[in-house]
Amino acid sequence: MRYSPLNTRDRELDRFRFRIAFAAGVVLLCFTILIGRFVYLQLVQHDYYKTRAEDNRISLVPVTPNRGVIVDRNGTVLARNYSAFTLEITPSKVDDLEATIDALGEFVEIQPKDRKRFKKLREESKTFESLPIRTRLTDVEVARFAANRYRFPGVEVKARLFRQYPLGATASHALGYIGRINDRDIDTIERNEQTANYKGTDHIGKTGIEQKYEFHLHGETGYEQIEVDAGGRAVRSLSRVPPVPGNNLTLTIDAKLQEITEKVFGDRRGALVAIEPSTGGILALVSTPTYDPNLFVDGIRTDDWDDLNNSPDKPMVNRALNGAYPPGSTFKPFMALAGLELGKRTPQQAISDPGFFNFGGHTFMDDKKGGHGIVDMYKSIVQSCNTYYFGLANDLGIDNIARFMGPFGFGSRTGVDIEGESEGVLPSPEWKKRRFKRPEQQKWFAGETISVGIGQGYNAYTPIQLAQAMATLANDGVMFRPHLVKYITDSKTGEKTMIEPQPLRTLPLKPENIATIKHAMVGVNKEGTGARAFAGAGYEVGGKTGTAQVYSLKGSSYNRDKVKKDLRDHALYIAFAPADKPKIALAVLVENGGFGAQSAAPIARLVMDYYLLGKLPKGPASEDEKAEEEE
Repeated sequence: MRYSPLNTRDRELDRFRFRIAFAAGVVLLCFTILIGRFVYLQLVQHDYYKTRAEDNRISLVPVTPNRGVIVDRNGTVLARNYSAFTLEITPSKVDDLEATIDALGEFVEIQPKDRKRFKKLREESKTFESLPIRTRLTDVEVARFAANRYRFPGVEVKARLFRQYPLGATASHALGYIGRINDRDIDTIERNEQTANYKGTDHIGKTGIEQKYEFHLHGETGYEQIEVDAGGRAVRSLSRVPPVPGNNLTLTIDAKLQEITEKVFGDRRGALVAIEPSTGGILALVSTPTYDPNLFVDGIRTDDWDDLNNSPDKPMVNRALNGAYPPGSTFKPFMALAGLELGKRTPQQAISDPGFFNFGGHTFMDDKKGGHGIVDMYKSIVQSCNTYYFGLANDLGIDNIARFMGPFGFGSRTGVDIEGESEGVLPSPEWKKRRFKRPEQQKWFAGETISVGIGQGYNAYTPIQLAQAMATLANDGVMFRPHLVKYITDSKTGEKTMIEPQPLRTLPLKPENIATIKHAMVGVNKEGTGARAFAGAGYEVGGKTGTAQVYSLKGSSYNRDKVKKDLRDHALYIAFAPADKPKIALAVLVENGGFGAQSAAPIARLVMDYYLLGKLPKGPASEDEKAEEEE
């Protein structure tokens, strides 16, 4: 069959029309899809994309709250805040960090110590965080940098709040310090469900009151809505939710008493804890040497940290809470009270002291050659007769001693409101089984009880435990939990929440037995081992001196001048005053200070003179050339 030209044109025209129709259909379909998508986005997804657009246009910036102020019981400021400019670098936004720092040095002084601190902060932080290379910029330095800001991407000046401790090293172990937040701190924040509240916050309490009351002191973070342009630059502030400052703390500490106590220690290592017996409020918590918490505010310099961390005097150790020491003869008044309460002794019952005590083929020597003669309970405390307590310990037995001393707080944490308190050691057969692994080490020997009776052997207590026990005895057996915070002031309402004194327990002690021990302790400072230190005092004070061996004499006599300083005995002293209505009870420890009457008691005298009489010391407590008695 042959096709005509007319048929061929018709077929081509049909194919053309089909192509046109197909193309039109495709175009129509595409427009339909586009219109449908447009309708979906504009109507169905309108709220979602509007929110996204607003998020791109608006930046939510956290506003750090002002940290709460800490003051002493009289209103003296111990910790406060101030605002200053810092020069900060975000490492992730800087190509050549060292070159950038070198260039910044042309406009802002950057010392080697600043570089070291910045390097340390980089190692501890994430690369996207801004880190300070210089703090406390002057107005001139801020102006110089602002004029050259365009040259330094990733570098900016920020206004930040800084913590300040106006009294420097005073009460540093009680106050603690703040430092930059690390991974461990983040875990704590998350565990307490405070993550949102710590947005924008760089620092947190690390030790002491600053750590324990962190969530009171921190406050509530505020937020500011900032409109930004496409380049991320702030255009204007849209709204602001102001931060709520942290709550203020008022402590039980007397800052002047604390300052004087640290002064009278001089350059000696040691600790002192002074407590108000009727409330448990801590009047002074001293550990020497101290350190300046201001060093930590900007991030401590490497050199400063090495000096503190490597010092043989260990200034970072809170000896008042962490140091556990044999109590020496300060244990004797409690041993005497145990003898009275458990019916093993009467006040009039006396022994003849030959200067030694034989037990199990071993001779325990008294502190006084030839002995003290006829010794009753009063004389045993006043003259600190070891032989009396060797026999008393043997008669009581270790189980009775442990059971009686436990309620006084010996060998257990006091519950003071700062972290890091040591437990100490109240020895007993049960303790020894837990302490040692080998069966031959776990057995309790009767001879060990003899040493426990004079505060030696396995005995090891913290100064705050000794102070709590002394306060309990002074308060006629009513024990309060030692605490540092008196009340918390709400920053919103100004309402004060008192930290009510918490009586832990009332010991079932007979009043006449307490009176016997107190009378003897008053005698210590009138005619005994503390008489020289308290001669002419304008108040009546009860106390007990103590000396604790650092190493075993192995039968030889102790000669302070021939012993290396770090092997000398520790000096201790416990006291309460006024004797009739005690307002203060304390425990003093001087590491390697020798005799308690020589080193520790004079410190207590100066402290009590100020607290009770307002008398200011002229300098550090001087050591007598020779103690009247060797406790």
